[in-house]
Amino acid sequence: MGRTIEWSPVALSSTLKLTLKRGALVAAANWPLTIVQAIADALFKLLVAAPLFGGIFLVALVVGAEPGTLLSLEWRDLATTIASSLLAKPMVLMAWIAALGVVIAGGSLFVFLIKGGAVSILVRGERNAGPIEYPPLLPDVVAQASAFSAEAFIDGANALFPAYARLGLVLMAIYLASGAGFLALVATIRSAGEGWGLTALVTAAFVAWITLINLVYLVTQIVIASDGCTVATAIPRAVAFIRRERRTVGGVFLIVLVLVIFATGASVLATTALGLIAFVPLFGFIFIPLSLLAWILRAVVFQYIGLSSLGAYLKLYREANPGLVEGRVHRHDRLREVPVANGTSTH
Repeated sequence: MGRTIEWSPVALSSTLKLTLKRGALVAAANWPLTIVQAIADALFKLLVAAPLFGGIFLVALVVGAEPGTLLSLEWRDLATTIASSLLAKPMVLMAWIAALGVVIAGGSLFVFLIKGGAVSILVRGERNAGPIEYPPLLPDVVAQASAFSAEAFIDGANALFPAYARLGLVLMAIYLASGAGFLALVATIRSAGEGWGLTALVTAAFVAWITLINLVYLVTQIVIASDGCTVATAIPRAVAFIRRERRTVGGVFLIVLVLVIFATGASVLATTALGLIAFVPLFGFIFIPLSLLAWILRAVVFQYIGLSSLGAYLKLYREANPGLVEGRVHRHDRLREVPVANGTSTH
């Protein structure tokens, strides 16, 4: 049996503070992962944007309009125009969907590969680190959690990619099934003449369901990397862990969600402020470099928050697993022979 935290408001608050602090320090000690993840995320978005913009040119060819004219439309009118034009040409629509599907599939596999390397480094760094969340907070103490090296990252990515690819396929299947069910339910509600209240309630339930799925997905990645088990074995373990540690896991999740909301709000405000600068005489020329800097900063901040939360969940899972508390790796752990930054792990 793993440990279960005896719940009280004070104990829970202290546990969450130390857990989040350790996660943030582990992510900071392995800071190259933040850069790698940010670049991978940007590349994926660029890949997906290619067929989306390509759809604009396809529509321009179909309806005989200029691409610039289409781009000048508001996004609602643009989406309506693209959808109606492609639906009128089934072959064009099928070609566009196929192109988008290929790009999303290839980009997702690339993201799974990068994620495997990142999680493997964090698992090893968090496991090897001492009590870095306790004072004194010194650079050499935090450095205990550093496990990043190019070789370790590549080896971890190769080891975890097959399992993460299968898990990602399961996630995408759930997304598609959930989205189809949501759209069908909303269409049924609207055709029955129900008000927007019920639609809003269904939408809120759908968002909560997707959020829960994402949490289980993240914890399952941790279980696979920590235990070296299959996807079929990891999912029940992840669900059992979340149920057993629901207070601490829920607390970490809510705090990270608040941080993401605040970071998103700050990003929106910064974007709005930069938009105003573009219209100021003599200062408009700095709009592009400032926008690029803000985009890079936003990407790094969001990736760091994500890696910090991953480190926090790693701590909770390690403490909930007796084998990991004692510093042992399960005998089937495929990360056992992956070299760390300062040599081969002896766990």
